[in-house]
Amino acid sequence: VQLQASGGGLMQAGDSLRLSCAASSGTASAYVIGWFRQAPGKEREFVAQINEAGSLTNYATSVKGRFTISRDNTENAVYLQMNSLRSEDTAVYYCAAKRSYFPIANGFVYWGQGTQVTVSS
Repeated sequence: VQLQASGGGLMQAGDSLRLSCAASSGTASAYVIGWFRQAPGKEREFVAQINEAGSLTNYATSVKGRFTISRDNTENAVYLQMNSLRSEDTAVYYCAAKRSYFPIANGFVYWGQGTQVTVSS
């Protein structure tokens, strides 16, 4: 499966933004999809993941309560709704796919190109 993240932009602290992850040459509904981010000078970190049916999700502590991952398998897409954005959310955001839900935050095999999210305070 090939993935492409989109929807990034320049935002103000407190704003909301929705990222999209579109799947091509494959069916997204067959995969667990995760969102990751990498800030300048930092390692890539897990943000959230969702199972194939959209019935199970997990979040990093840093985004829990502010970010929501969802999917629309009819659109072959996964979304990351980001609310109450903070400057520390500034990063390149990537979506990725894997077959098995566990282990959480690891085991992702397919990666898409990222989309830049910049939050100014």
